[in-house]
Amino acid sequence: MNGLPTPEKLSPADLSEQELKELLDSEAARINSPEFIDADPVQFPRRFTRLEDIEIASLLASSIAWGNRKMICRDADRMLSLLDNSPYDFMVDKAYEEIPDDLNIHRTFFGRHLKFYLRGLREIYTRYGSLENFGRAVGIADHAAPSWLLIEEVNKVLADATPGFKEASRCLPQNLKTTALKRVNMALRWLVRNDGIVDLGVWTLLKPSQLFIPLDVHVGDVSRELGLLTRRQDDRRAVDELTARLRAYRPDDPTIYDYALFGIGMKL
Repeated sequence: MNGLPTPEKLSPADLSEQELKELLDSEAARINSPEFIDADPVQFPRRFTRLEDIEIASLLASSIAWGNRKMICRDADRMLSLLDNSPYDFMVDKAYEEIPDDLNIHRTFFGRHLKFYLRGLREIYTRYGSLENFGRAVGIADHAAPSWLLIEEVNKVLADATPGFKEASRCLPQNLKTTALKRVNMALRWLVRNDGIVDLGVWTLLKPSQLFIPLDVHVGDVSRELGLLTRRQDDRRAVDELTARLRAYRPDDPTIYDYALFGIGMKL
């Protein structure tokens, strides 16, 4: 690594600003490779070629992306099998209504949550044809925080499609003023980044420069260790702070460093 300290023994004091950028670039290149795909939930939207299927698979796979990665991938695979590996057609046909409410899909995510999600998504696709068109209609490309606006508007449609549902937060965050929106920001990275390696880059509505870092506990801890993040909570303000810092290195593509922050200190 060009004489830099190993990722496991990093301290901000060890690295100049240039060395820190070199480390991030090196780790991003190491992880952002075809070998990453088979052990990551990104594999699921990559199974499809139709935009509608890619979008729905991205939303559903990212929605259960918490916990052990092997378990996430196992359960995402089972979930898509439940949808006959044709999520758009399954949704359009309302076949989700046959899913038992108490069917466990992933940890605290059950059949009733999947049905709530798909009812609302069906409304979006019926009216707009795609999630990208929905995002275009609600103006996310002109918003400073596109992913938060997108989910604010999606949540409204989901709530209208199943009035009175009490567990909407199992599908998408509701506290949009504070949530880091990690899983949605990851799904948008899949849909928007277009370097042709891991992410699919099927959307033209947003540019990679408009994306925000998918912040979880590991990424937050590594970012603080590197001196990239001062905020102690892994919340929306932390996402803003960290993404702004990473944009200083790559204004056109700050979330390329999601790979570096994931990979530092971890082995695939």
